Amino acid sequence: HVPLTSRRGTMSIALDHHRKEATEIPRTHTAGRLLCTLNASLPVEYSASLPIVRDMSTDVVEVSLKIPVPHTNGYALFLGNEEKTIVIYVDAFTGEAIRMASEGIRKERPLTHDLIGFILQGFDITLKRVLINDVVDSTFFARLQFQMDNEIGRKFVEIDARPSDSIALAMQTKAPIYIARHVFDTAEDMTEIMDRILGQKED
Repeated sequence: HVPLTSRRGTMSIALDHHRKEATEIPRTHTAGRLLCTLNASLPVEYSASLPIVRDMSTDVVEVSLKIPVPHTNGYALFLGNEEKTIVIYVDAFTGEAIRMASEGIRKERPLTHDLIGFILQGFDITLKRVLINDVVDSTFFARLQFQMDNEIGRKFVEIDARPSDSIALAMQTKAPIYIARHVFDTAEDMTEIMDRILGQKED
């Protein structure tokens, strides 16, 4: 286990050495904080006193964007699976970008999230997953988990981001979206409301 020292303290991350994927994910929400960049050949684990997701199969839930709904202040994004649907509210600009991406609408010129996706592609960086990892006073927090392969090795980078930007990038790059189980379980189930909206559209 090899600790990583940064200006913000000592921490390290555990990797599944065979799959070379991060299997432990920190649950923090400091905006814009770069947590780690490391070579996958180093088997290390988080040593910081942070709550972590130890098992991606039980501590997180994979969801998809079911429908983006415009409203007076932006968009309501209905995210969920067969078990449940939750809503995250986003600004109008990002919500429109997400709607266009979800409907496969081509733009004449790249929007901001398209540009970021092209930059990632140009540097062989893959957005492996989006994790909506926390909610505080109805405000959701998310993390972007990137993988980069080059001649030196495989690196993973994880950063904090707004859920709106994270979902927009996930739609742009076709990356999976996960929600931490504790967030998913405590959020209100909006499946019935979503079904009403879909029913109105069909009428």
